[in-house]
Amino acid sequence: MKWLKQISKFLHLIFSNTKSAIGFSVILFFIALAILGPLFFTYDGMTLGASQFLPPSGDHWLGTDYLGRDVLQMLINGTGDVLAIAFLTGVITVVIGTILGILSAYIGGWFDKIIQMITNLFLTIPSFPILMVLATIITINNNFVFALILSLWGWAGLCRAVRAQIVSLKERDFIQICKVMNMSKTHIVSKELLPNIASYILINFIMIMRSAITGSVGLMMLGVAAFEPSNWGAMIFDIMNQGTFYIESARAYLISPIAFIVIFQFGIIMLANGLDEKLNPRLIKN
Repeated sequence: MKWLKQISKFLHLIFSNTKSAIGFSVILFFIALAILGPLFFTYDGMTLGASQFLPPSGDHWLGTDYLGRDVLQMLINGTGDVLAIAFLTGVITVVIGTILGILSAYIGGWFDKIIQMITNLFLTIPSFPILMVLATIITINNNFVFALILSLWGWAGLCRAVRAQIVSLKERDFIQICKVMNMSKTHIVSKELLPNIASYILINFIMIMRSAITGSVGLMMLGVAAFEPSNWGAMIFDIMNQGTFYIESARAYLISPIAFIVIFQFGIIMLANGLDEKLNPRLIKN
């Protein structure tokens, strides 16, 4: 089957590079944790005041939080939301940035000027303060809304980069031949231009996911986005508010969400760097 060949080709690409293989394995672990983890480590949200800040044990592998909730169960339960926010942010950002970048470069003229003016505006204004304001105005009650807010400032840089790629490509001989043959603009964009920047978009998609994790956790830590207490950022917010730094028995509770974030970020960076080495012509070793 064709789709099996595509999957096999993709996996060969991933595992033919050490960095991408490590990164993909880490991300795959978190995906499996989000899907299968709740089946084995059920999180019910029950609070047990008498069990607060317990150290790691056979009953609580990573200890308990300030309300007596199992830390490992919380981390596993929050993995799904964290991955969903990262993935949705990547999709929304890539779709907006790629479409506007291609249209801006290919159409040109007044349309290009307007898009670039808007892009420069978004690149000039610092994003995080605006995200904080938006988060206080807009009620964040699902992953899509959260991802949409994070995408508002993420698309501009990708739009400019894609535009630069297309401006360079559309002057190449194979594009000029397509124009001479009176091929439609839709064909030129979808069949000629887009495949040539697909690897660049893929790598940017992965890195946008990394930025989305940082942004979502940052908003959670500042307490400007109400979300599930098991979300990694919400856990760090609670850790800061409860003075956990000074409680010796809560060391595992303090370190665990930070460690999860660091490991996930490490996986994304390794995957992106590995794919860049495999797909970027300037980095491919002869």
